[in-house]
Amino acid sequence: MSKYYPPQDQVKQFNCIHCGVFAKQHWGILTFGYHSTTKSPVTYCQCEHCRELSYWHQSRMIIPAEAPVAPPHPDTPASIVDEYQEARSIFARSPRAAVALLRLAIQKLMPELGEKGENINTDIKSLVAKGLPVQVQQAFDFCRVVGNNAVHPGEINLNDTPEMGQHLFNMINFIVEDRITRPKQIAELYAQLPEPARAAVERRDA
Repeated sequence: MSKYYPPQDQVKQFNCIHCGVFAKQHWGILTFGYHSTTKSPVTYCQCEHCRELSYWHQSRMIIPAEAPVAPPHPDTPASIVDEYQEARSIFARSPRAAVALLRLAIQKLMPELGEKGENINTDIKSLVAKGLPVQVQQAFDFCRVVGNNAVHPGEINLNDTPEMGQHLFNMINFIVEDRITRPKQIAELYAQLPEPARAAVERRDA
């Protein structure tokens, strides 16, 4: 999955909030009428690829209201897409509420990976025992710790550090890429091998 560059105020290139394409962005300031010299506090940004506009106030995107965070990975299970998209839609207004939804998404993802989905910490331990790579374990624990701080008072104040919540979206996509997309891609390639070759592998491993 390619790197996602979120929309940022006055930045000249990023992934468009409308079309998702990494493209040049053109900025301007709203004015009151053609002949007015009074400038609005609202700026606008137009994507060079799709020509759609976004509007910004005090360095924050206000239209569309959807937060400038990464969309769900294409292989994200249907069971958690709704939570992910809802978290994305409210992140700009309430990072804590968005992260709480993402914590729920992580818990619902666990049964998709063969775990019980009752306790995230226990499920991570089980995955580690099955050979979960350290990087993926750390991604899971990042989601767990930040998510817990959104639900219960903790050391992380997401209203003061909303970027921690933004990273959570990226971590979930990283987990989906590693645990779902890569095994699927390898299985599809392996299935293209001639039947005798696959039968020989099965005899060897038996």
